[in-house]
Amino acid sequence: MNRLALCLALASCILHPASAAERPNVLLILADDMGYGDVRVLNPDSKIPTPHLDQLAQGGAVFTDAHSGSAVCTPTRYGLLTGRYCWRTRLKSGVLFPPRDKPLIADDRVTLAKFLKGHGYRTAMVGKWHLGIEWARDDKGGAIFDAPFTNGPVEKGFETWFGVAASLDMVPYVYLRDHQAVAKTTGKQPAIGFPKYVRKGPKAPGFDPGDVLDDLAEEASAFIRESVAGKRPFFLYMPLTGPHKPVWPHARFVGTTKLGPYGDFVHQVDATVGSVLDALEKSGAAENTLVIYTSDNGSFMYRRGDGENHHLADETDQGFRPADHTANHHWRGTKADVWEGGHRVPFFVRWPGRIRPGTTLPRPTCLTDVFATVAEAIGKPVPEGAAEDSFSFFNDVTGNRKSDPPRPGVINHSAGGMFAIRSGPWKLVLGNGSGGREKPRGKKFEKPYHLYKLSDDPGETRNLIEKHPDIAARLEAEFRKIAGDQ
Repeated sequence: MNRLALCLALASCILHPASAAERPNVLLILADDMGYGDVRVLNPDSKIPTPHLDQLAQGGAVFTDAHSGSAVCTPTRYGLLTGRYCWRTRLKSGVLFPPRDKPLIADDRVTLAKFLKGHGYRTAMVGKWHLGIEWARDDKGGAIFDAPFTNGPVEKGFETWFGVAASLDMVPYVYLRDHQAVAKTTGKQPAIGFPKYVRKGPKAPGFDPGDVLDDLAEEASAFIRESVAGKRPFFLYMPLTGPHKPVWPHARFVGTTKLGPYGDFVHQVDATVGSVLDALEKSGAAENTLVIYTSDNGSFMYRRGDGENHHLADETDQGFRPADHTANHHWRGTKADVWEGGHRVPFFVRWPGRIRPGTTLPRPTCLTDVFATVAEAIGKPVPEGAAEDSFSFFNDVTGNRKSDPPRPGVINHSAGGMFAIRSGPWKLVLGNGSGGREKPRGKKFEKPYHLYKLSDDPGETRNLIEKHPDIAARLEAEFRKIAGDQ
């Protein structure tokens, strides 16, 4: 190469950032209330067809000990996008309820979307937000859903957003795009009981919960195509609205599983993921896309009684026997619980050429770890002061045997605010063992605590606190070190 050509080559390297081909796209799909046992690759006894999720899992890595940041919705979403446990914020239990509650993510908090946008990524969100919006207000303080709003996903790093404010059983019943509802909420949604379950409230005429998953898939697919055509790496966050209540499968899925509305809805969620992955494949970007699929917490469908080996049907009465399907597999409890069924979730990661198909990872992992992992995948450091509860699993998932320090214990958190900590096979519940649906009575951490060895007792039936007080003390000390005065 002559001197002029060398100078031109060096100038090109300096003036132009890394090409899209050198930086992976990131597709992050978050199901809503999908249990560990809802996916057939994790639960061979499941009668619900999940071919697309099974194929995704088999094409990359399956995490068998992955946990949502909380056993309910809002706090997990906060942790996923910020890499920080939500109980460090003002929200110590429960979820946000629109339009009452203010946005949860602080203005100066670095989100995964802000981080990737700052490194040249085209960022978009398609789906359910449930982290608060600043609605316009009338003279009495009531929310005006038809007026422009602020402090939503766009302010948190997403260049575009199409979706809904919160769960589909919460107002308003209308699609939102960026800073504005796409239609006037001149209609009224009547309350509907189980299994659909919808609260009454303002609604856009023609808004049909049964169409939402299809509409989200269409929007996500269009974004992928546009991004690939524009030759810019993209980050697409796609938080789905199912199989959370209202259990409302589209008509073409009704009766497809013989397991009632819930089974049909899980089947539709799988098909929705399949359609987006198909769009990714047809765009030509699949080989250079890091795909992560998980759920915000366990399923609401089954409850496992203390010390019992059978499952009890949830109040939704889905129309099939408890023996037909175990949505949370053999784990005890359901959504909202501190028990494993509340927060042990499906977690699949695929990156062709970087992650070996058929990889299984049994290490305890939390959804807060996505931030640090994505940062390492694109070769950029986590900003100082950001994502303090995020620990990269990049080396584990890619088979790079670097000597990373061991991950600190994973903190579990129930809807009622009860804590547990996982370290290796051991789990210490820092509460009275109620499951955590209700707030701990009396003192914040009410004894006796509960200690379980999950490798021997996945059903959390044998409290070993008296047999191994030394292990309990060690776990409590680790919890206090991580959580501080929480």
